[in-house]
Amino acid sequence: MHRPIVRVFLGVSLDGCIAGRDHDLSWLECVSTDPPEDTGYADLMAKTDALLMGRNTYDAIANFDPWPFEGKRCLVMTHGEIDDDRVECANGTLPDLLSQLGDEGVHGVYLDGGSIVRQGLAEGLVDELTLSWVPMILGEGVRLFDGLPEFRQRWTLTRSRSFPSGLVQATYRPVSDRS
Repeated sequence: MHRPIVRVFLGVSLDGCIAGRDHDLSWLECVSTDPPEDTGYADLMAKTDALLMGRNTYDAIANFDPWPFEGKRCLVMTHGEIDDDRVECANGTLPDLLSQLGDEGVHGVYLDGGSIVRQGLAEGLVDELTLSWVPMILGEGVRLFDGLPEFRQRWTLTRSRSFPSGLVQATYRPVSDRS
């Protein structure tokens, strides 16, 4: 059994939010001058065979035009149905889904969405964590680390850089990384 490499790549406000009130993402536009190829997003997509996101994340991006994950296999963890041929509905535990994807030959998974990312972190399933700190304070919204169970996991910084927009990006790997 082979488990894919799991990567997280998120924009985070200075006060730790990954989305604003009602899952609003419009605040990310303040750094839209940084081209995706410069921020590492294009490289992430080149390493990604499948995306695994939560339902709230899907609902927040479903109407994006163009669809940001064109040509990529996208799975949405949900107990409901979604009438959208761009995505597959998936249910089960995160470890089981990752094992299934590995058995299907998937090598790289991009994990997206607060709840799913927190699950991945809590279960030690995230192999690379890239946080792009956006120079914005939201005050309220979906906080990345709220709701994590108490646990400690040490991470090591593998890369950091800043951009003209004020975005500061840091990439980490868990100290017990399996790569």
